[in-house]
Amino acid sequence: MNVLRYFTVYLLCATFLNSCMNSSEEGFVRKQNFDDGWSFHYGDIPAEQIFMEDTTRWTTVDLPHDWSLDMPFAKSNGGIAIGQTQGGTAWYRKTFIVPAKHSDKKLTLYFEGVYMESEVWVNGTQVSFHPYGYTSFFCDVTEYCNTAGLENTVAVKVKNEGKNSRWYAGSGIYRHVWLITEDKLHLNEWGTFITADVISDEKANVNLAVDVSNETDKTVEAILSIEIKDSLNNIVGGYSKTINLNNAESRTVSQSVEILDPSLWSVDSPTLYTANVRLESDGKVKDMISVPFGIRSISFSAKNGFLLNGKPMKLKGGCVHHDNGLLGATAIDRAEEKKVELLKANGFNAVRCAHNPPSEKFLDACDRLGILVIDEAFDQWQKQKNPEDYHRFFDEWHETDLASMVLRDRNHPSIIMWSIGNEIQERSDSSGIAIAKQLKSIVKKYDNTRPVTAAINDYWDNPDLKWRTASPLAFEFLDVAGYNYMWWEYENDIKSYPERIIYGSETTAMERAVNWDLVEKYPNIIGDFIWTAIDYLGESGIGHAINIKDGEKDPPQFLDWPWFNAWCGDIDICGYRKPQAALRDVLWNNSKIEMLVHTPIPEGYKEKISYWGWPDEEASWNWRGYEGKEMEVKVYTRYPSVRLYLNGKQLAEKETEKDRINKYSVRFRVKYEEGELKAVGVDTNGEKESVILATTGEPTKLRLKADRLNLKNTKNDLSYIQIELVDRDGNIVPDRDINLRLSISGEGKILAAGNASPTDMKSFRSLTPKTYKGKVLAIVQPTGREGKIVLNVKTQEYGEESLSLNVK
Repeated sequence: MNVLRYFTVYLLCATFLNSCMNSSEEGFVRKQNFDDGWSFHYGDIPAEQIFMEDTTRWTTVDLPHDWSLDMPFAKSNGGIAIGQTQGGTAWYRKTFIVPAKHSDKKLTLYFEGVYMESEVWVNGTQVSFHPYGYTSFFCDVTEYCNTAGLENTVAVKVKNEGKNSRWYAGSGIYRHVWLITEDKLHLNEWGTFITADVISDEKANVNLAVDVSNETDKTVEAILSIEIKDSLNNIVGGYSKTINLNNAESRTVSQSVEILDPSLWSVDSPTLYTANVRLESDGKVKDMISVPFGIRSISFSAKNGFLLNGKPMKLKGGCVHHDNGLLGATAIDRAEEKKVELLKANGFNAVRCAHNPPSEKFLDACDRLGILVIDEAFDQWQKQKNPEDYHRFFDEWHETDLASMVLRDRNHPSIIMWSIGNEIQERSDSSGIAIAKQLKSIVKKYDNTRPVTAAINDYWDNPDLKWRTASPLAFEFLDVAGYNYMWWEYENDIKSYPERIIYGSETTAMERAVNWDLVEKYPNIIGDFIWTAIDYLGESGIGHAINIKDGEKDPPQFLDWPWFNAWCGDIDICGYRKPQAALRDVLWNNSKIEMLVHTPIPEGYKEKISYWGWPDEEASWNWRGYEGKEMEVKVYTRYPSVRLYLNGKQLAEKETEKDRINKYSVRFRVKYEEGELKAVGVDTNGEKESVILATTGEPTKLRLKADRLNLKNTKNDLSYIQIELVDRDGNIVPDRDINLRLSISGEGKILAAGNASPTDMKSFRSLTPKTYKGKVLAIVQPTGREGKIVLNVKTQEYGEESLSLNVK
């Protein structure tokens, strides 16, 4: 029996906000936030002029920054793929001073993410070039910096030109930047790795490997010490070791620590410990980091499926692109956390990062909140999907970029698999097989505690190849097999390859019933990942359901202007649950019964639903103007039959569908009248749970609801404020959309506002949005100072409402 067991303890590299990780050492600052006070210029300038350029006419920006959403929508080269946004070339510039006391220190700029083809220049000299837009990278700027209080200028050129992405990537320095100041004797930023070879309820044998570097010109004696604390700040383990390092020597120092009665990390109880790592020499602290970590075991086998801490678990998964809806690619800490909160609240226990490494803060939130992660590296290898995409750099850069992902992220307890690619064209060619083998070896070089996977699709891109004969070549070097839209081959492949471990790496909402039935039936089918969990920008209209005239040509897979949103997510870009999630909730037992009503199709038209789409259904009984006309009502449930009532009168009872695709659903035809539509699940013991849709009253006012009323005085905090049009009983009125006017006062700004419509470009990131199905979202950001923030929303029809936030 093929069993993949991974008993591991993980550390996740923490971030520093203008202070050291361990405040017990006064004045020790290792890693400083470098986000504030940049100058930005859209358009190219010769590099030799950048350091002479007068920036008074440049725009002042703080990072993270995505320039594409600061510009109007336009039909560009990327067009449909990137959501009608604009790329281009731009420069960022910032001045800084290195204090005299740091004149003998090592200085490094750390970029978490720049899209893409970035050049970093310091004081007129190019320091680095980094082509991939999603991996983090370091620039050693020590020899290029003026010290002793003299001014330095760093400039970053960002080039996002041509057709280089299949989805909205954003443009610019869209993740954090840090200045790392280190002694020549130091700990390496990504050099701490922890595993455990014994994990039980009684103890965990924790093995710590810490990289230490001596870049001085002499041999030094140092003391490396580690103190481990639990979530209550109690010391539960640690050690201290004296080491000798020759000049220019780097060494990995390993040691085991036994932790008694460990609290194991899980999705239901994501307990984190803290390890304080400290390096001293000559009685002085040379370096230290303080990092949270979790203790847990993972195991994969065909017989038992996926086990977390020895217990079987099916992956209730969703694929997620890296953008943050109204914020674009801007990776503000709270936005990354909010995304994970939405996944958790909607019943997901796993996420696939499609198709690139996510932000550090996203993974931090998955660790803290309890979401399992498949971390993915590439969307292409040597063969292109777009003329200017990463294939141009793959041969030279793939090892650097894959190592960056694994080294940066290997210490997150949430990560359970590494994915080396998505729908790679050469997956079954001799070249692709060799690449897969090499990529796997790179992953295992830096982390042998997790399986390697990839998302393999059918051969529509190469019709000469067939699944039965070609796919075994694509799966040859994968520990766990990801299947994109191939549920009908699961059972065939299980018969042919009974030891294969399978999951649906991408599946559609319309086929989720048959997919989930197979997940529940077979232990070696370990989960299902919907495309997608959350709506995203770009791949415009891939999830469409539109009406076309009888006899008209079917619409294309993607929809052009004014579509800019993919519209295939279970959750929209404003965080609201979409109708397609009804079936998911029933399948995952989040809900016993759900009901949707189809929007009437005009006479002479027919509905065309894309493969990734969902019928134009709503969880609503507001259909004014359709009185007496038949409505299609669909009920989703695991109950064998459903009774339907309208205003207390039973209309019908039907058994649920037996068809594999439409299973767990019942269709009714109901003549519309206002009131209350009720569906009741029925089994052999009679009526059980029910769901009600009721006609709302007319709208009377706005309701403002903030996810948090108290904010920290940092630009990395946000308040997500839902603006809803409601009737006198507080019900959202979905069929009376109106225009709003937003304004703000106090110590904050409206960072973004808009609705979730996939076609309403005027309302996207607008201070005058129109409600969509009765709703608008405003995202408010503190200025960084304490005080109050007041958001005001005016309407012509229903007056105005205000909401106050506190910043502390």
